[in-house]
Amino acid sequence: MLRSEIAELLRDHGIAPTHQRIEIAGVLFSRHEHLAADQLLAIVNARYSEVSKATVYNSLRLFLEKKLIREVIVDPSRVFYDPNTAPHHHFYNMASGELTDICDDNLHLAGMPALPEGMVADSIDVIVRIRPREMAQVA
Repeated sequence: MLRSEIAELLRDHGIAPTHQRIEIAGVLFSRHEHLAADQLLAIVNARYSEVSKATVYNSLRLFLEKKLIREVIVDPSRVFYDPNTAPHHHFYNMASGELTDICDDNLHLAGMPALPEGMVADSIDVIVRIRPREMAQVA
Protein backbone atom coordinates (compact mmCIF):
# COMPACT_ATOMS: atom_id res chain seq x y z
CA MET A 1 0.00 0.00 0.00
CA LEU A 2 1.12 3.54 -0.68
CA ARG A 3 1.60 5.92 2.25
CA SER A 4 -1.33 7.99 0.98
CA GLU A 5 -3.57 4.88 0.97
CA ILE A 6 -2.50 3.99 4.50
CA ALA A 7 -3.16 7.55 5.66
CA GLU A 8 -6.63 7.41 4.10
CA LEU A 9 -7.32 4.03 5.74
CA LEU A 10 -6.39 5.52 9.13
CA ARG A 11 -8.58 8.58 8.52
CA ASP A 12 -11.49 6.32 7.48
CA HIS A 13 -11.25 4.71 10.93
CA GLY A 14 -11.06 8.03 12.78
CA ILE A 15 -7.31 7.84 13.39
CA ALA A 16 -5.02 10.82 12.85
CA PRO A 17 -2.32 9.59 10.41
CA THR A 18 0.94 10.51 12.15
CA HIS A 19 4.25 9.43 10.63
CA GLN A 20 4.69 6.65 13.22
CA ARG A 21 1.13 5.34 12.81
CA ILE A 22 1.53 5.24 9.04
CA GLU A 23 4.77 3.26 9.40
CA ILE A 24 3.22 0.80 11.88
CA ALA A 25 0.05 0.34 9.80
CA GLY A 26 2.18 0.02 6.66
CA VAL A 27 4.03 -2.96 8.11
CA LEU A 28 0.82 -4.58 9.34
CA PHE A 29 -1.06 -4.21 6.06
CA SER A 30 1.78 -4.83 3.62
CA ARG A 31 2.90 -8.15 5.09
CA HIS A 32 -0.53 -9.82 5.47
CA GLU A 33 0.72 -11.86 8.40
CA HIS A 34 0.14 -12.03 12.12
CA LEU A 35 2.76 -10.11 14.05
CA ALA A 36 3.49 -9.73 17.75
CA ALA A 37 4.21 -6.22 19.03
CA ASP A 38 7.94 -6.94 19.44
CA GLN A 39 8.17 -8.24 15.86
CA LEU A 40 6.37 -5.16 14.60
CA LEU A 41 8.71 -2.88 16.57
CA ALA A 42 11.80 -4.61 15.13
CA ILE A 43 10.52 -4.43 11.53
CA VAL A 44 9.52 -0.76 11.77
CA ASN A 45 12.82 0.21 13.38
CA ALA A 46 14.86 -1.77 10.84
CA ARG A 47 13.17 0.02 7.95
CA TYR A 48 12.67 3.53 9.26
CA SER A 49 13.62 5.93 12.02
CA GLU A 50 13.30 4.91 15.64
CA VAL A 51 9.79 4.27 16.91
CA SER A 52 9.49 3.65 20.64
CA LYS A 53 7.96 0.54 22.16
CA ALA A 54 5.33 2.75 23.82
CA THR A 55 4.36 4.24 20.45
CA VAL A 56 3.91 0.77 18.95
CA TYR A 57 1.76 -0.43 21.87
CA ASN A 58 -0.28 2.80 21.94
CA SER A 59 -0.84 2.62 18.18
CA LEU A 60 -1.88 -1.03 18.36
CA ARG A 61 -4.33 -0.23 21.17
CA LEU A 62 -5.79 2.62 19.10
CA PHE A 63 -6.02 0.42 15.98
CA LEU A 64 -7.86 -2.18 18.09
CA GLU A 65 -10.28 0.36 19.55
CA LYS A 66 -11.09 1.63 16.06
CA LYS A 67 -11.50 -1.96 14.75
CA LEU A 68 -8.74 -1.58 12.18
CA ILE A 69 -7.07 -4.80 13.40
CA ARG A 70 -7.87 -7.82 15.59
CA GLU A 71 -6.01 -9.11 18.61
CA VAL A 72 -5.39 -12.86 18.73
CA ILE A 73 -4.31 -14.17 22.14
CA VAL A 74 -2.87 -17.67 21.75
CA ASP A 75 -1.68 -17.85 25.36
CA PRO A 76 -1.09 -15.29 28.12
CA SER A 77 2.41 -14.53 26.84
CA ARG A 78 1.71 -14.58 23.05
CA VAL A 79 -0.47 -11.93 21.45
CA PHE A 80 -0.65 -11.41 17.70
CA TYR A 81 -2.17 -8.53 15.75
CA ASP A 82 -4.19 -9.46 12.70
CA PRO A 83 -4.95 -6.97 9.91
CA ASN A 84 -7.71 -9.28 8.63
CA THR A 85 -10.88 -8.21 10.46
CA ALA A 86 -13.24 -10.43 8.43
CA PRO A 87 -14.68 -13.39 10.36
CA HIS A 88 -12.13 -16.19 10.43
CA HIS A 89 -10.26 -18.49 12.82
CA HIS A 90 -6.65 -19.62 13.29
CA PHE A 91 -4.20 -22.50 13.41
CA TYR A 92 -1.43 -21.88 15.95
CA ASN A 93 1.68 -24.00 15.32
CA MET A 94 3.08 -24.62 18.79
CA ALA A 95 6.46 -25.71 17.39
CA SER A 96 7.12 -22.77 15.08
CA GLY A 97 4.98 -20.10 16.77
CA GLU A 98 3.28 -19.38 13.44
CA LEU A 99 -0.35 -18.27 13.30
CA THR A 100 -2.28 -18.91 10.06
CA ASP A 101 -5.84 -18.21 9.00
CA ILE A 102 -8.68 -20.71 8.76
CA CYS A 103 -11.42 -19.47 6.45
CA ASP A 104 -14.69 -18.97 8.32
CA ASP A 105 -16.43 -21.24 5.77
CA ASN A 106 -14.14 -24.14 6.77
CA LEU A 107 -15.38 -24.33 10.36
CA HIS A 108 -18.89 -25.26 11.41
CA LEU A 109 -20.06 -25.09 15.03
CA ALA A 110 -22.80 -27.53 15.95
CA GLY A 111 -24.22 -25.42 18.73
CA MET A 112 -23.64 -22.73 21.27
CA PRO A 113 -24.49 -22.55 24.96
CA ALA A 114 -27.34 -20.33 26.10
CA LEU A 115 -26.09 -16.82 26.66
CA PRO A 116 -26.62 -15.02 29.97
CA GLU A 117 -29.79 -12.96 30.18
CA GLY A 118 -29.54 -9.69 28.26
CA MET A 119 -26.37 -10.67 26.39
CA VAL A 120 -25.67 -11.22 22.69
CA ALA A 121 -22.68 -12.93 21.08
CA ASP A 122 -20.22 -10.41 19.65
CA SER A 123 -17.84 -12.86 18.01
CA ILE A 124 -16.44 -16.38 18.19
CA ASP A 125 -12.70 -16.94 17.88
CA VAL A 126 -11.43 -20.49 17.45
CA ILE A 127 -7.72 -21.25 17.75
CA VAL A 128 -6.69 -24.76 16.75
CA ARG A 129 -3.30 -25.52 18.33
CA ILE A 130 -1.25 -27.84 16.14
CA ARG A 131 2.17 -29.50 16.38
CA PRO A 132 4.17 -31.93 14.28
CA ARG A 133 3.04 -35.51 14.88
CA GLU A 134 6.55 -36.60 15.91
CA MET A 135 6.79 -33.91 18.59
CA ALA A 136 6.21 -35.33 22.08
CA GLN A 137 2.99 -34.06 23.64
CA VAL A 138 3.59 -31.93 26.71
CA ALA A 139 1.19 -32.74 29.52
